[in-house]
This record gives sequence, C-alpha cells and structure tokens, in this order.
Amino acid sequence: MNKKYLLGLALATLLVWFIVDAVSQPSPQDLPGDFQEVGMFRNENNTGPIVRIYSVTVGDTTRWQEMEQYGNLMPYTKYGTTKVYFFAKAQPAPTTLQATPPHFASTFNGHCLASYEKDVMSKVTFRKHPFQ
Repeated sequence: MNKKYLLGLALATLLVWFIVDAVSQPSPQDLPGDFQEVGMFRNENNTGPIVRIYSVTVGDTTRWQEMEQYGNLMPYTKYGTTKVYFFAKAQPAPTTLQATPPHFASTFNGHCLASYEKDVMSKVTFRKHPFQ
C-alpha cells in the first residue's frame, strides 16, 4: 500500500513538472528591446505551405541578437515560411502586409532595420538592413 502512495506522488510530481514547464516557455514578449508586432499576414491556405509575415517595431535598435531570437520564437509550420521585418519604434512601419514580394510598400524599405526568414527547409536567414 505504501508503494501505491509513492507511485501516486511520483506521478503527481511529474504532472506538475510538465505543466510548469509548458507554461513557463519563453515568448517574444519576454525578450528585452521593447518589441511590438504592428502588422501580420497569414495566407488562408491550410492544405499547402503556410506563409506568415510579420512587421515588428523595436525600441532598442542595437539588439540584433534579440531580433533573431524573436524570429526564432515566432510560429513556424513545416514546409511553410515565416518572415519578420524589424523597424525602429520611432520610424514608420507597415501595418498591412501582403503575400507577394515586396510584402509592404517600398516607402518603408529605408526604415527596415533587419529581416528574419525561416524557409521551407527550416533554414534561417537573418539580415541587417536588408534593403540597402
């Protein structure tokens, strides 16, 4: 009978550990740099490749490593693409995005700090000042 209680306690501890681990996963909002998503596009095709495109403003424009981490934390679907464009909070940033390149009006190109892309083969490309 004592073994049943120990087994139950072990299972309960394991369950609590799984729940705490699942709830405490990092998110883009946990990164320093004052990131804010201002625009998002996702195609409606649920049977083929899913395309996600984001425009994000950042308060601290020197946090290149955090920008790449932000991209890594964004949703990604196998055989789909995820693109994130970063803009300074003090500069104009696109709020409407489209599936076909260019994904936003060319007037924003000069304000783009960096771009992050994860392609269909899960290859990550991070570029500083991609339109210069």
